[in-house]
Amino acid sequence: MHQDSKFLVVFAFFACICLAGCGDDGSSSGPEGGESSGAEESSSSVEVLSSGGNGDSGSGAGMTSSNSVDSSATVKADTTKITYALKRFDGPLSNPHKGFTVPTGGAWTFVPEFEYGPYGSLNNRAWDLVSYGSGYQQWNKLNPAKGVYDWTELEKLLNALAEHNMTYALRVLPYTPSFIKSDFPPQEDYDWTPPFVYEMGAKKIQIDLRGTEYHAYAPVWDDPIYLQAAKDFAKALAEKYDGDPRIEYIDIRTFGEWGEWHTSHILGSEMPANSVLFDMLEYYASLFKKTQLVLPSNGFGDVYTHALELGITKRDDGFIGIPGRPDTLLRAYNANLPTIAENIAGYRTMLTYDDLIPGGSQKWTAERWVDAITTAHLTYYVLDQDNDCGYYFYKDNKALADSMSKVIGYNFTVTQAELLTVASAKDTTSTLNITVKNTGVAPSFFDVYMVAEFVDSEGKALAKIGETARIPKGTFKDKSSKDFSFKAAGQASVVAQSGATVALSLYESEDAYKSGKNPTVRFDNDGLQENNKLLLKSR
Repeated sequence: MHQDSKFLVVFAFFACICLAGCGDDGSSSGPEGGESSGAEESSSSVEVLSSGGNGDSGSGAGMTSSNSVDSSATVKADTTKITYALKRFDGPLSNPHKGFTVPTGGAWTFVPEFEYGPYGSLNNRAWDLVSYGSGYQQWNKLNPAKGVYDWTELEKLLNALAEHNMTYALRVLPYTPSFIKSDFPPQEDYDWTPPFVYEMGAKKIQIDLRGTEYHAYAPVWDDPIYLQAAKDFAKALAEKYDGDPRIEYIDIRTFGEWGEWHTSHILGSEMPANSVLFDMLEYYASLFKKTQLVLPSNGFGDVYTHALELGITKRDDGFIGIPGRPDTLLRAYNANLPTIAENIAGYRTMLTYDDLIPGGSQKWTAERWVDAITTAHLTYYVLDQDNDCGYYFYKDNKALADSMSKVIGYNFTVTQAELLTVASAKDTTSTLNITVKNTGVAPSFFDVYMVAEFVDSEGKALAKIGETARIPKGTFKDKSSKDFSFKAAGQASVVAQSGATVALSLYESEDAYKSGKNPTVRFDNDGLQENNKLLLKSR
């Protein structure tokens, strides 16, 4: 093809895009800072810069006039710029490694017979916000005998969650006072330390349940036999699950009631000295090199400090009910670690609280819920801890919860995007420049890989634009913006293909892209496709 004809083809292609994509008002500028209103329509504008055959500048910015390209093709359209205007995604937006959870007690959560589940008769749409499951396992069930481990039920749950693109936050409890409902009830009801630990000689102590006349037993938490059994279990757990992509994080639940590192309700039982607690934290940290570890709610003071030094983050289970608890997580946030929270009780229970502080608990309000998320820079939050799996919470607070799904954790929004194509006598070079803002309240605590591609009118990939951009975990801070540039040469035929446009994708690994998998992370922008790619395309 004659070179002049080649330039005409490129010019004609982008002129067609302009006619199809420009808004009626002819606007050519994108939103400042990406804070476009919900009513703003996506659009694109095309600016063609031309140069005459003698090298003099042409007509300048904007579309060239009708005589810019005449029948003799003495003027060549050699530079074309498309500027896209973008708006936010309309609706809730869940993403991996952040967001909300509800109790998921087993694989049965996903059967239709469970009315509060995602397929239950109540059509519980709280699941639209849920990005990971959470719950507890009993130590004595997972470790029924010395050196014997039964992961069967846990595996069923992990696989069921994985089938629904969710991970699991694991807590293994040694003890729960919740089931001390009579005087000296059967120990297996509440003491979930494996019986073989006591058979080996570990001591237990009689306790009184606060506020009742009930008596029961509890482990002696610093007993050497108990501690060694707990470490043996931790080692087996790490060998089985460290780095397992189905596990979101693991709480270190070795001590106290519910494994929360306190004995507030079991009078007569005492927590170990800090040196014992330090040792257990260090042992877990030596075993788990990949999976995030979490210090339970009542690990405070020097124990909290030591945990952060080891890269172990913090959760708090007293949210909203106890004033000031969100502030306690700021130390973990400032250490560049994810923060985790749960309300002091279930949603409907908290609505009955009297707000009498001290002595009582604060009731749940929308203002307190939003403040808890933003103050603590939360990455993870239990949407509701009752067995109704968030149904009543979401029924009462749908619009608020939907909006906060884009606030909790990271939230990536493309605020500006521009495609510059330069056609020379030798080749065509395309450069995509974009600006992305993290509009959430925390960084992403995993590596993110961004890919730009030319795609056809059906979204099928035609060619990659430039190299993959890697965003290391913890580096894309909340409220900050980053510029990215993707440049590709030698793709004139791709650029000129009818219906061709640009797609952006976010992956959890570069291998996922190379193996042809769909991206798992979604931008907060209109134009998301079913395969989670974002089309920079006018509507």
